[in-house]
Amino acid sequence: MLNTVVLYLPIGRKTFDIGTAERYRKQSMEWIQGSCQTVVAPEGIITSVDELEGYLDSIKELKIDTILYQSVTFADGEFMVKVIEYFKQPVIVWSVREPSVGGRLRLNSLTGGNSTSNVLRNHGHPFSFVFGNPDEENLQKRLLRQFDVMRVLKALNELKIGVVGEYPPGFFFSDSNEEELQLAFGVTLHKVDLQEAFQKCVELPKEEWIGEIDRAEKQVIGLKRDDETVEKFAQFSSYIKKHIKQENLDALAMRCWPDFFNNLGAAPCSTLSQFTEDGMVTSCESDIHGSISMFILRELTGGNAPYLGDMVHVDEEKNSVVFWHCGAGAYSLAHPSTGATAGLHPNRKMGFAMDFGLKAGEVTIFRVSHTPNGYRLLVMKGNALDVEQPFTGTSVEVKLTTDVTSTLYELMHAGYEPHYALVYGDVTKKLIELGRILGLETNIYL
Repeated sequence: MLNTVVLYLPIGRKTFDIGTAERYRKQSMEWIQGSCQTVVAPEGIITSVDELEGYLDSIKELKIDTILYQSVTFADGEFMVKVIEYFKQPVIVWSVREPSVGGRLRLNSLTGGNSTSNVLRNHGHPFSFVFGNPDEENLQKRLLRQFDVMRVLKALNELKIGVVGEYPPGFFFSDSNEEELQLAFGVTLHKVDLQEAFQKCVELPKEEWIGEIDRAEKQVIGLKRDDETVEKFAQFSSYIKKHIKQENLDALAMRCWPDFFNNLGAAPCSTLSQFTEDGMVTSCESDIHGSISMFILRELTGGNAPYLGDMVHVDEEKNSVVFWHCGAGAYSLAHPSTGATAGLHPNRKMGFAMDFGLKAGEVTIFRVSHTPNGYRLLVMKGNALDVEQPFTGTSVEVKLTTDVTSTLYELMHAGYEPHYALVYGDVTKKLIELGRILGLETNIYL
């Protein structure tokens, strides 16, 4: 059952076959209630704009993820105009099939959906359309996918990212124009002073940070509790958690090098790894769009921990690429033969960082990308191979579903950012639909 709140609005006119329409409504309501955690709905078909206004006024304070607007018969655009006066959430427009062909046109639901879609398009309101009867399997699958996409769209509109420190020198792709970002996705940013965090985190009493080490020990193999870098990981993580709670942050983009090594005396990778494992996706090198990419993947998979890495190696014979990063990776991503192993940062030789190869399985590769012309999405698909750890740090070899050579050249010529988000599972259709609703160019490699 999807963890989503759906406002179901069955709309019709009494001049059509309202008896048949009511049967459709009851079937629809039964399926929706069995598929979604929370359903808000009137007791019957709403047949006038005045009736609709009265109902919407009675529920206007409720928190809604998605509006499911079902044209059980034809209804003009006044109904939808009234709906979007009350709610800004995305809309799924649903038309059902005619119950019979020949004689009177009994419902004219498809025209109702067409008219409503036209209204939404002209008002610039995010929406999607589905067609079919409530007992059709394909319709049900499409609706479930749309519910999930709409839920994530709403979550994006409420997303608040903590940006911990500025991006490293030359990492221009990690930055973001706040106004443009909010306009495109609804995302807001909150800046956290990294140097202040370094200074104050080491002043925390032990009882405030020792729990972070206890937490890490549950999954990290080879962790040395008394190592100074492990203690600094716990101190810094505890300090940042205070900001997360105080500012209601949903994700982080964190500057890592050179400051962590030079000013704190510890690798940042462990903090990123544990935060992402526990649901607070955290990108390295202050990559704001990387953090958004990770957040979207986690949400669309129902909570799977995402990974963020550089594309560092190509194997034409295997049709594969390797994604790698210095030592950040959620614990649950580790290959089961080794588990999540503690190690040193491969370049700085400082702890504590993660050191493991990722597990095998189907993966989706994704990037929220920015160009001078605006935002675009990258959607790719592959299979993480069951191989030995490609490089020290954290890394995974992925066999692509497209030709690796042509894909590589196209990505480079298109000027994509060097950080790619990856998650286990196939959410490519949802990502493509998300791009359509947002009106973004979506480049697809499937």
